[in-house]
Parts: sequence; structure tokens; C-alpha cells
Amino acid sequence: MEKEALILELLKSNPFLSQQELAEKVNLSRSSVANYIAELTRKGEIKGRAYIFPDKQVITCIGGANLDRKAQALADIRYQSSNPVRMSESFGGVARNVAENLASLGHQVSLLSIVGQDKEGESVLADTRTRGIDTSLMEVTAQGRTGTYTALLDPSGDMAVSLADMDIYEALTPEVLASQWRQVAGSRGIFLDTNPPSETLAYVIRRCAAEGIPLFIDPVSSIKARKLPSELGGIYVLLPNLEEAEELAGIPISGPADYEQAAQIIRGRGVNNVVITLGEAGVFYSTPVGSGHLLPYPVDVVDVTGAGDALTAGIMSASLGGHSIKEACKYGMAAARFALKTEQSASPELSLEKITAFIKEHE
Repeated sequence: MEKEALILELLKSNPFLSQQELAEKVNLSRSSVANYIAELTRKGEIKGRAYIFPDKQVITCIGGANLDRKAQALADIRYQSSNPVRMSESFGGVARNVAENLASLGHQVSLLSIVGQDKEGESVLADTRTRGIDTSLMEVTAQGRTGTYTALLDPSGDMAVSLADMDIYEALTPEVLASQWRQVAGSRGIFLDTNPPSETLAYVIRRCAAEGIPLFIDPVSSIKARKLPSELGGIYVLLPNLEEAEELAGIPISGPADYEQAAQIIRGRGVNNVVITLGEAGVFYSTPVGSGHLLPYPVDVVDVTGAGDALTAGIMSASLGGHSIKEACKYGMAAARFALKTEQSASPELSLEKITAFIKEHE
């Protein structure tokens, strides 16, 4: 262990030392030094070539990165008929949207997702980089098309139906995550959505539990929530909506009296903290030290798409910053308010300074 610590210190002082130079400095054979370096890499103490050290300030987001299409009806929606709409396109995916919101809140963010070798994939990567998000962990494949999400909104901006072409995420296998884990392991926190296969979700949960990395998960939908393993002990915060909470708890939720019971059942599966998002009714949080129901801040809604991702980013940012879950929920709802006021998937006005000022003003 003494030699291992010495090698680590030498590399911190000069990351470009060769293995032969290290061997001479610590009086070991080159092969022995190689074994120590392999062990340091496995532990996540060093990563990549040139012995790049993990940045504990980086938040890694894992999951969907796709093209979003929105069609807002100009009149009441008539099914099995043609509807006049206003179309728009933007870049989305739950993990990508959360990453963008976290970047807007001033965090260093890395995105691990997969896109096709197509124009849509090129556009997703290019736009994501412009948001200040590191895309070096992104996978590009010729074996599938970039994911697309199409939402039909009613005239008020509420979602009527959504269509998701997400088959490409099946290629985000545990082997892919394992090959990138040296970089991921140095994260300050990890966000995971449920677009990857169930085996991958279990892998990330298990690794985060073993390595003490705070993990935040959005189940995305009630169907995808079923992909989560029965044992959820590696999750720091799970953020289901009502429908997803019903699926995860296995009980119907007919009103506020059921929130606590559902949250306790979910926490009984190993989750540390549960935040049930309630839309216009705010959030219900459950933690080891208490629970509560917080109402949302007033807002004139322009578009609900992306509000949940902003809420997640706000909660994650505040929680990793040392705030309690209750206080973090306030940051999340303030961030969601910014998203509700724009037609874009993520608000260009979002910042930590504005959220903090808003919360102080409304305390």
C-alpha cells in the first residue's frame, strides 16, 4: 500500500511520467508499476491515458439524448382526424435535458448516451457541446437511428400523447458502461434515466452503492419504471411522478393520504429518499428523517415539456450542494417554474443566482 500511495503522489505531481520513470523512482520493476497503475485505475483513483485524475466536481448524466418534436394543437384535439398544429423541434432526452439544466446552474457536466451515425445524431452532439456539456463519453453507432420523441400538446400546452422511438438505447449495455466506468467513477453525483436496458440500470445502481456515489434516478414512465430492479439500495433520490409511484409501490394513489404510504413502500425497497412529483400539486418528499408536501410556485404555464427535467436538476444541484431534501425540492420547483415559462425543453434564463433570489423572495 505504501508503494501504491507513493506512485499516486508521483503521478499527481507529474501525470506524464512513464512507467519506466516511475519504476526507477520507487525502486520497482516496470511490470510491478503497471500492476499498481491497473489497481489505481480499477479503484477510480486515476483514469484514461496520461493518468488523468477524476474531477470530483463533475456530474455525470446517463440515459437519453434525442431529437424532440412538439406539435401543439391550435384547437381542441380530434382523434382519428386531421388536427391543425404548430410544429417545433429541439434537442431532448431526459438525461440530456437534466445535463443542460445542471450546466445552466453552473455545474461541470458529462453526458453518457448513444446516438446514431446520422444527421440527427451529429446535431444532438453539436448542440449538446454548445451547452457546455462534455460529450467525450458519448457512444455513436451505425446500428441504429438517433432516438426521437414526439409530443402532441393540447391548446393549453398540456401533453395529450407522446411517441417515443428509443430502440437505440438497448445498445447501452452493462459492457458499455463498464468500459466507461473509470471516468464515471470520479463523479460528484450521477443522474440516470430508465432508457437503458434493465441490466444496465441494475449495473449502475450496484456500482454506485458499492462506491458511495450519490445516484439520482427519474423512472421516465410507468412502463420503463418496471425495468428497475427490486433492490434499489444504491439510489440516493428517486423521482417518480404519481403514475410511476403507483407502479413502483404496487398500490393505487387516489389522493394525498396515499402519498406517504407509497413513498414508504418505495423506500422499503432500499431507496434513501423519494420525491413524488405531482404536477400542479407540487411535490411530496419522504426521507429517513421526515416527509412533507410542498406546493408549487405560481406560474403562467406556456409549455409543460421539460419542467420535470428542470425540477430534477434543481433538486440534484441543491442536494449535492449540501441542502436537505426539503430545501432541495424548493430549488427544484423554482427551476421547474423557469421551464414552464418557455416553449424550449430547457429554459435559457435558468441560473443558480436567479433560483436563489426567487426562493428568498418567496420564503
